[in-house]
Amino acid sequence: MPDAPSANVPDRNLALELVRVTEAAAMAGGRWVGRGDKNRADGAAVEAMRALISTVEMRGTVVIGEGEKDNAPMLFNGEQVGNGAGPEVDVAVDPIDGTTLTAKGMPNAIAVMAVSDRGSMYDPSAVFYMDKLVAGPEVADVVDIRLPAAENVRRIAKVKKERPEDVTVVMLDRPRHEALAREVRDTGARIKLISDGDVAGAISAARETTGIDLLLGIGGTPEGIITACAIKCLGGVIQGRLWPQDDDERQKAIDAGHDLDKVLTTDDLVTSDNCFFVGTGITDGELLQGVRYSRGRATTNSIVMRSKSGTVRVIESHHVLDRTAGLPRSEG
Repeated sequence: MPDAPSANVPDRNLALELVRVTEAAAMAGGRWVGRGDKNRADGAAVEAMRALISTVEMRGTVVIGEGEKDNAPMLFNGEQVGNGAGPEVDVAVDPIDGTTLTAKGMPNAIAVMAVSDRGSMYDPSAVFYMDKLVAGPEVADVVDIRLPAAENVRRIAKVKKERPEDVTVVMLDRPRHEALAREVRDTGARIKLISDGDVAGAISAARETTGIDLLLGIGGTPEGIITACAIKCLGGVIQGRLWPQDDDERQKAIDAGHDLDKVLTTDDLVTSDNCFFVGTGITDGELLQGVRYSRGRATTNSIVMRSKSGTVRVIESHHVLDRTAGLPRSEG
C-alpha cells in the first residue's frame, strides 16, 4: 500500500483546484478581449484569480507574481495565498500572459499558474529578463544556449531527420532580436514571431503537436520560471542566462550573488520534482482555445500538468456565469 501523502507535499488533487483559478482569471480577462485596454483586462484577471486562489487548500507564498515589474497591488511577491491548510508551496502566477494580445484580440493569450514545493523556485532578485532556449524532449540533449542559433537549428534538424528548412523557431518580435532572427533565417529555418506571451510560445516549443521546434531569445525571467515548471511536467529543456537591462540591475544581480554567465537549467529554475502547471486559454492559439461566451455561459479550454506523474490533461469546462463565484455575468 502506498504511503499516505504528507501534509507538506502537494497532492495530486491540487491540480483540479488550481485549474479553477486559471479558469476564473481567463473568464474575467476574456471579457476584455479586443477592447484595447490591457490594464483593465489584467486587473479583471488579477481580481478573479486572487478571489479563487484563496479557496485552494494550500499554504502558498507568491514567489513569481505581478510584483514590482507590473506595480501590482495584488498577487505580489511574498503574498500569502490559499486557505491556510494543506502543503506549504511556492506559487507562480501570471493572470494574463499576453495582456497586449488580449487587448488586441490576438492569439495565444493565456492565464497561467505554477506550484511547487516550498523553497524550490528560483529567486531572480529583480532581474526581470533572461536569454532563453526551450525545446522538446526529442532534442533536449543536443541543444545548448551557448551555441550559435544556427548550430542549434542544424542539430534539431539532424535529430528529427529533417532539413533546417523544416525547423520552426518562435521568438518575441523585438528589435533586440533582429540579429538572432537573421541568423536563424540564414539557415533556411522558419520563424514565428510573437508580440507577447512567451510562456505559451515556450510550451508550444516543448510539445510535439504544435509545429514549433525551438524558442529562442530574451523574455521575462518570471515567465522562464513558470515555463520551467511546465518543462518539468512535459520533459524537454529550458536553459537561460540572466539579462540585466542596465547597470543598476546588473549590480543588483551581482550583489545578490548571481553569476551572469551561468547557464540556468530546468533544475536550477525549479528544484522540485513535484510541481504543477495549469493554464487556461483566453484567446485562441496553438496551445489552447480561448474562452467562448454564450447566453450567460462560458466554455474554457485548459491544460493541467503534474511533474511527478508526467500526466498532461486538456480540460474543457462549461460554466454558468451567474453561479460562478466572483465572476459577474458581464463586465464593463
